Amino acid sequence: MTIALVRPETVYRRYTVYMADTTIKVDTAVRDRLQELARERGITMRELVAQLAGATPTKEELAQRREETKAYIEQHFLDGPYTEEDAKAGEQLWADIVSGKAGEVR
Repeated sequence: MTIALVRPETVYRRYTVYMADTTIKVDTAVRDRLQELARERGITMRELVAQLAGATPTKEELAQRREETKAYIEQHFLDGPYTEEDAKAGEQLWADIVSGKAGEVR
C-alpha cells in the first residue's frame, strides 16, 4: 500500500521560504517528554527546542562568563588578582550556604 502525502503548494512553499526543517531522531521517551514539556508551556516542540538551545551556553560562552565574573570579582571585591584560593573559598562558602552552616562561627 502506498500513501501519498499531498501538501497544498501555496501554503507549503510559503512556509518553507522562511523555515529550514531538520529532523532530529530521538528515542520515543525523549520525544514524549519534549511534547509534555511543550504542552505544559503552551508552545510547540519546535519552540521548546529553540528555547532549550538558546538557554544552554556553549563551552566558549561559559568560559567568557567565567572571565567576566572573575574581572567583576577582582574589581569589586578583591585588592588583587582572583586566585585558586579565592575559588576554593567561594566553593566552601557555597557549600556552607547549601548545608545551612553559612552563619556559623568556625
